[in-house]
Amino acid sequence: MLRRLPFVKTSPLVAAIRLQGVIAAGNRAGALSDISTAPLIERAFRRKKPDAVALIINSPGGSPAQSSLIAARIRRLSQECEVPVYAFVEDVAASGGYWLATAADEIWADQNSIVGSIGVISAGFGFDQFIERYGVQRRIYTAGTSKSLADPFQPEKPEDVKRIRELQEHIHTTFIDQVKERRGAKLGEGDLFNGQVWVGSQAIDVGLIDGIGHVVPKMKERFGDKVKFAVYQSRRPLFARLGASIVSQGIGAMEDRAAFARFGL
Repeated sequence: MLRRLPFVKTSPLVAAIRLQGVIAAGNRAGALSDISTAPLIERAFRRKKPDAVALIINSPGGSPAQSSLIAARIRRLSQECEVPVYAFVEDVAASGGYWLATAADEIWADQNSIVGSIGVISAGFGFDQFIERYGVQRRIYTAGTSKSLADPFQPEKPEDVKRIRELQEHIHTTFIDQVKERRGAKLGEGDLFNGQVWVGSQAIDVGLIDGIGHVVPKMKERFGDKVKFAVYQSRRPLFARLGASIVSQGIGAMEDRAAFARFGL
């Protein structure tokens, strides 16, 4: 209430949103999605009229759609509330994690942070030879010739591979457009969109980040030593905290570990 009274002098306020984990649809504990982050982002921008919002990002990426939705929400609220946004990368902001970072007006990172991976990847397994060896028959019935795209229990089809690559190219183009729109003239020369990653000062040289900096000293530099922070982060669901859904939580943790391991983390 005091921050709304014009005659009361208060300290600058930065709302810090922690965005950590793999980006995935749904409301899985530990994962980032539009539905799980929306309440945090809305409160961060609208409570107590902050002077800035800081995104603290530590994500190896994940769902392109969820990355786009979260970033779009941040941009919309930034414009509606007229609040600048700063991103601070911890270990990694790669792929969808970097997509989140582009929602900020400035991107800062540690000199050891991993940034980039502007590309699209799909992965899976083929079990057709395995089931054939054990005499298992695959029976599938569809209405529509494309309903069984890339079935892992059937031999890989060239037309399926072609279609998947077309989908990937479309998503990749959208990702590239997002980076170009948000980073603009800051981007350097060379092929920045082939899935490569950069570390620290390398990311400055290619224009993916604005500099080396950490959230507290950088925000003090911008808003003074008396700046205060309000931190917003997801909490694990009650049942997860009590030990329920152990199997699903364990599988999710393994998937997250594998995603971070791609970058040696």
